[in-house]
This record gives sequence, structure tokens and C-alpha cells, in this order.
Amino acid sequence: MKGTKRILHILAAMAIVIIVLSRCMNVAGQLPKDIRGEAYTGAATCIKCHKDLSQSYAHSPHGSTSKPVADAQLLKVFAADSNSFLFDAHQKVVIEKRDSGIFQVAYQDGKALRAQKFDIQFGSGEKAYTYAYWQGKKLYELPLSYFAAIQNWAISPGFPRDRFYYDRGITSRCLECHGSYVEKKLSQKSAFVIDEEMEKGSLIYGIDCERCHGPGKQHVIFHTENPEEKTAKFIAIYKKLSRKQKMDACSVCHSGNTLVTQKSVFGFKPGDNLDEYYQQDFVGFGGGNPDVHGNQASMLRGSNCYRKSETMTCQSCHNTHESIKGNLTIYSQRCISCHQTTRHSKATLAKGSLSTNCIDCHMPKEPSKLITFQQAGKNDLSAYLLRSHHIAIYPVNK
Repeated sequence: MKGTKRILHILAAMAIVIIVLSRCMNVAGQLPKDIRGEAYTGAATCIKCHKDLSQSYAHSPHGSTSKPVADAQLLKVFAADSNSFLFDAHQKVVIEKRDSGIFQVAYQDGKALRAQKFDIQFGSGEKAYTYAYWQGKKLYELPLSYFAAIQNWAISPGFPRDRFYYDRGITSRCLECHGSYVEKKLSQKSAFVIDEEMEKGSLIYGIDCERCHGPGKQHVIFHTENPEEKTAKFIAIYKKLSRKQKMDACSVCHSGNTLVTQKSVFGFKPGDNLDEYYQQDFVGFGGGNPDVHGNQASMLRGSNCYRKSETMTCQSCHNTHESIKGNLTIYSQRCISCHQTTRHSKATLAKGSLSTNCIDCHMPKEPSKLITFQQAGKNDLSAYLLRSHHIAIYPVNK
């Protein structure tokens, strides 16, 4: 009798497990496939439960750091009185709308020599848009970028100043910070040359939900089956991460261009040790001079605000779901939340209301040492200004 009861209990337990697993498999089967693997589900799935966050994030600098070019959107950034760039009396690049799209067309003495279509835009547009085109399984940067500061076209950073150039390759390393994934194939061409091909259709544009929160399929399955559970399960929750883990999550893309990649950061998940992905630059503020472009994390770490705090991280001031870029009042309020009793000199007080703009004084815009751009008809390079994340007391007249 006892044996019979035992068997019945075992069978009942197995039935429950089978039912639960079948329900989970049913949910899993309804989820879209993601090229990154079985553990991922894609941003479209996240939108179903996080519609408000997803919509605000889509328009944030992270969400829009890369996207396919739509002709209607591209036309909006055309300068009202200029759609070309003159290198000299003989050479120019013209932005032209043709039947198959919009192109950057190079002319030599009035003869069109090369035309490449706008395929991808990089950047949120707050400072600039840089563009690229596909040629087979390779991606190349276009010679002209659109700069918000001058509301016009200029030579893309790092391009020749005296001639048009279309052959600067964009690798998957660029997309590791301007995208969420691209499938690549490496082949050894010689002892010192490695060729890379990328699958155009595999590219996931922008920084998506799972790039920052980790694979979400198990999270979706659990909460679909347990809608009454309001505590997030099986997903990265930043408030539970250590300070280093929080900083590492941002440093994946905000620790500069001088680091040596040991393995692709497409595989990085919140909570991972970034030292396993990058060979760290130990110079830092001990003797180096980080550039304002891309070095936000290392510059912050060199600030007294960070050094004297046990808890300050990038998330102390930034909520990546927000789209408040340039709103100095809101960011200043976050400064004041920690610096309510700060006293200023008469010279500083004379500059205006301190409660609405701590930022321009203590995090001024500085020219990048790595990026400049050339305007038509000007011999000198124009500075590319970016917000310094080395929070400090700068000279009053700066």
C-alpha cells in the first residue's frame, strides 16, 4: 500500500513538472528568435511589458547610436543652403537624391567619379551624424558627416583634407559600441593581416535592452507564467550590482579607444568582470591624459566626487532610459543633491544662477584631441567639443 502511494506521489510530481515545462516550452515557442542565441528574446519582446521605458529609450542617445538610414529622416538634416562640400576648385562631394536613395557623389571637374548610398547613420545627432555604406559584407565610412554645431556638412573626422575618400573601413569593433550585435567571420590572409566580413542582416542597431540588462528570455518566460510576481527575476538589476560591476557595465563603451580587446564585448553581460574583455590602461590619471571622446568612465574615476564617495557611479547622474541630453537644469539638481552647502566666490556668484547650471563650470566642454573636422573654405581644423567627465573646480574664466 505504501509502495502504491509512493508511486502515485512520484507520478503526480512528474505530471506537475511536465505541465510546468510544457507551459514554459509553449511560451518559449511563441517568442521571436534572436541571432545572439537561445537565451535572448529581442527588444520587441521587452516592449510588450515595458512600453513606456522602451519608447523613451528608443529616442535616447544609446538607443539611437546607430540606425538604418531612412530617406525622409535624412532629408531633415540637409542644410537649407548647402548640399555639397568643395575640397577645391576641382573636387567636391554632393549630397544627391536619386531613385534608389540618397548618395554622397564625388565630382572631379564636373564629372561624377563615385557615388555611394547612405546605408547607416552613427550618432544620435546631438553633436553629429556620421554615415556608412555597405559593399558586400564590408562596411565603409562616407567622406562627409553632418555636424550640429555648424548645421552643415564637413569632412568626416580623420579623412584627408585635400581629396574625397571612400575606403575607410568600419569594423565590428566600432559596432561593439554603436550596436548590439553583428555576426562576423575572420580569415587569416597573411601572417599580419586578418580579413573580416560582417553579415548585414545580422546587425542589431543601437544599444538594445538586452545589451545592458543581459539575456531576457528566461525573464520573459517566468513573468509570463507568474504575472502576479512584481519583483524582476532572471534579469540584471543594477541596484544589486557592486560598484565595480556598475562601472564595468558602462565602461564597456565609455572607457576610451586605447584599450586592447582580448575578446569581443558583444559577449559582456552585467555582472561580468570587464578586465577579462579589455587589457586595461593603467596610466589613467596617474600620468595619462584621457581624451574627452569616449573616456567618460576613466575621467569620472579621476574626479574627487568619485574618489571621495563610496557609492557614486555613472548611474548617480544618468538614467539611460531618459532622453534629457543637454538639460543642464536637471543634471545640476543631481549635483545639488550631494552639494547642498557648497560655497562659491563672489566672482563665481556673479556669473548667474548656480542652481540651474553647475555643469558648464564643473564639467566644461573641451576639444577632443582625437577628433576634429574640416569645414569647406577654412584652412584650420574645427574643434569637436565634448563634455568633460572629470568633475573639478576649473578656472573661473574658462
